[in-house]
Order: sequence, then structure tokens, then C-alpha cells
Amino acid sequence: MPATFSHHFDTPLYDEKATIQTGLFINGVFVDGLNHSTIDVINPSTGKTITQVSEGTAKDVDRAVEAARHAFNTSWGLKVSGATRGQFLYKLATLMEESLDEIAAIESLDNGTAFGVVKGWVVPFSIGLIRYYAGWADKISGQVIETDEGRLTYTRHEPIGVVGQIIPWNAPLLMFAMKIAPALAAGNTIVIKPSELTPLSALRVCSLVQEAGFPPGVLNVVVGYGNTVGSAISSHMDIDKIAFTGSTLTGRKVMEAASKSNLKNITLELGGKSPNIIFNDADVDQAVNWACHGIFFAQGQICFAGSRIYVQSGIYDEFLAKFTARSKMHKIGDPFGADSYQGPQISSTQTERVMGYIKSGVDQGAKVHLGGQRHGEQNGNFITPTIFTNTTPDMKIVQEEIFGPVSVVIKFEDRQDVIRQANDTIYGLAAAVFTQNISQAFEVGHALKAGTVNCYNEVSAAVPFGGFKQSGIGREYGSYALEHYVNVKAMHINIGHKME
Repeated sequence: MPATFSHHFDTPLYDEKATIQTGLFINGVFVDGLNHSTIDVINPSTGKTITQVSEGTAKDVDRAVEAARHAFNTSWGLKVSGATRGQFLYKLATLMEESLDEIAAIESLDNGTAFGVVKGWVVPFSIGLIRYYAGWADKISGQVIETDEGRLTYTRHEPIGVVGQIIPWNAPLLMFAMKIAPALAAGNTIVIKPSELTPLSALRVCSLVQEAGFPPGVLNVVVGYGNTVGSAISSHMDIDKIAFTGSTLTGRKVMEAASKSNLKNITLELGGKSPNIIFNDADVDQAVNWACHGIFFAQGQICFAGSRIYVQSGIYDEFLAKFTARSKMHKIGDPFGADSYQGPQISSTQTERVMGYIKSGVDQGAKVHLGGQRHGEQNGNFITPTIFTNTTPDMKIVQEEIFGPVSVVIKFEDRQDVIRQANDTIYGLAAAVFTQNISQAFEVGHALKAGTVNCYNEVSAAVPFGGFKQSGIGREYGSYALEHYVNVKAMHINIGHKME
């Protein structure tokens, strides 16, 4: 039998006990992995082990897929109405809401994002996503299409089948909700791999899935490493679709495995190096506030962080001075500290990666205007908010996704100049424009090669999110996400046509 982990949160913001099942969640129950091995879950604030969870393997993926296929054929998919699926999702959202503080505390402990941010936004938004798609579950329909009077033609939007999903560590609960909600609403069953770095909130929600009464096998969670569980999901011959969120490099591997196996339907939400454009006529104070939120929220570990800040020359000095002052105000520390804004990076590996980028910026001739250092004791993974100036377009810190609290502030002269610089990237996930000239806002926004404009860390369940270029394929959120979880079938019913 898998172990149970209990933790008492003795903090100023949350002083309660949480209990988590640490096994794999397959066919409606928690089970040990077939190898009976475990993975250490590390507290990113201290570097110490929180607990161990069961380690999944390719054989565990096999049994999860078997359970998901059986559920799809017998108790989910087209075997239940959309209204019934919606009721299950509504129930799950309600149970999550009743446990909101506990889930938020688990997420902060595991991921390092400030408890206030997780409680105030991450968990409520995740619950809202599940409720949003609960409402969609009985509204997924096709069309009746006019052809001629001798034929009735219509389309059906049918669930694809067993869906494999792989999610990252930067916002584990939100990613979990973002993936499972539209897939379940559309009638699919799921085998999902949370990051081995941050599995705890997903495992806690699995207990609520049990409590909500979902049929066994509808949702299966297999914690494991990318080169074992992730690879097995990507290449599995009985998984019909895969949805992945993570780096562009790993996304390529997932896409290759999907194509080499059974040519799976695929959705990819990948990296970004998003531009934040601030014109001379912008409200500078508001631009500063949004720019700080855009790059330093969640330690900069956000795929659509506004890491390239382009400021028109007329306000460049004023903006830089105010941006610097505001960045210095951010409290770095324990995620459960009463006034903490910025917690740790997720791991020592990621911390070293970010520090490597900072070093490369210095080595290539950029100026560290602020920060550029580790903060506090070395066993934690805290990095000071960092601002680079005097950069050139070819520098790694300008071109590559850093995934940390590191920004570059770049001066520009005119509209065409900044559009060219903003689009000079392999990515196209997001962008922002600050101006009080509405015509300029529309014209520049339309010219930017990005999936979303003016959204830094502000998203809506109803509005599609995804990238251009190497930032991905497909869309999350809104009705657009549902389109990736259905097959469209055309039906032709002959009424008056006769074959002579």
C-alpha cells in the first residue's frame, strides 16, 4: 500500500494539517508503482526533502492506459451525457473550493510561490477553470449543414478517446486544471504526468476526484521522470492524443515520439521570450507596475513573462529609474512570510541555470543595472530581481528563455524599429503594448507575431491562450481548447437520392 504524507503548516498565514496520498492514482485508487521505488520531493525554499512519492514507470503507464481505455468504453465518453460529466466537474470544483486554503498551502510548500499569490489567484483560477468547462460539457455540439433537399448532413463532435497529458512544475495546480478540465468535459479519459518536482497538489486533488465519485479510470495520475513516464506517454500506441506544456526543446521530443508511434493528435504550449513595448505617451507609473508584474510574478517562472522590455527613448530614463525602485521593493523570502512577493526558484538546477544566463549577459558585455545575485543562504534557491541594460540583439539574455527573475530594458526610437526588434525571436507566445494612442495600440498589436497581446500574467478561462512560431501548436482556455479534444465526424443521410 502507498504511504500517506501528513504535514502541519505552522506558519503565520496557515496553521493547519494537510494529508496527501503519495501513490500513483490509477483506476480510481492510489497504488504503489510496480518498481516500488520513490522520488524525493524537495522544498525549494530550503533544499530539504518534504516527502517521497511513488515513482511511475512505463509499465505503470500501461496499466493507467488500460484503465483509461476501459473507462472510456464503459463509463465515460459517449456512455454518459455531457450534463452528467458537467455535474462531476462541478462537484470537483466545489470540493476544491472547500479545501482552498489547504491546497494553496500544499502548492506553496511544493512549488515555492508565495502563499498569498497561490491562495488569492492560482487556486481560485484553477477552480474557475474546472467550473467553466463543467458548463461547457453539455454544450459541445456539431452543425446541421445545408447541402440539398435530398440529403440531411450534420456533424458530430465526439471525444477522441484516451488522452495523455504532461505538465510542468512552474504552476502545477493551474496546469493540472487547465489540462484535465476541457479533456474531461469533452468526454475523454486521461493519463497525466505531473512534474516529478511538484506532484503534491495534483495528488491531493485526486483524493477529491475520488470523493466527487468519478468513475474509476477516468482520470489517472502517474508521477515519474520525463525520460520514462513522459516518453512512455508520448509514444504509447493506445493513447489517442497528447497535450504537453513545457519547454520548446522537450516539446520537439514529444512531437517526434507522437509522430513515430501512432501519429497522435497533439497540442503543445511551449516557451516564450515575450516583448513588453512602452511608448513615450504611456502612463509611466502604470507601465512600471505592469512590467514588474510581467517579469517578477512567480519568480519569473512563467512561460509568457514579459522579459524583453522595450522603452521609447523619450521616457527611457524615467521608466528605468521607477522600474528599478519598484523592483527593489519586492520582498524575497519564505513563501509563507506575511509580506513575501518573490519565493525561490524551483530547484538548485534551475537556480544555476538562471545564474548561468546572468553570467552570460555579463560576459557578452551587458550591464547588470540591478541584482544579478543569489539572495540569502545558499541552500535556498532565491535570486534577486535582475535588470540588464546595454544589451545587443544577439545576446543570449535577449534571445533565449531564461525562466527566472531576469529582464532586459532596451531603448527604441520609433514604431517600425520596435516592431522589428519585438518580432526578432523564434518565439511568439505573448506581447504587450503600452500607449494612450488607441490607433497605435491596435496597429502595433496587430503587427506583433504573438498569440496573445496585453495579457502578462492576466488570463481568462474564456479567452484562448497559445503561441505562434516555436511557442506551440493549438490553444488552451475557452471554447478553442475544446476543439483539440474532439474528433469531428460528418454524417450524410440520404433522403431523396437514389442510385440508378
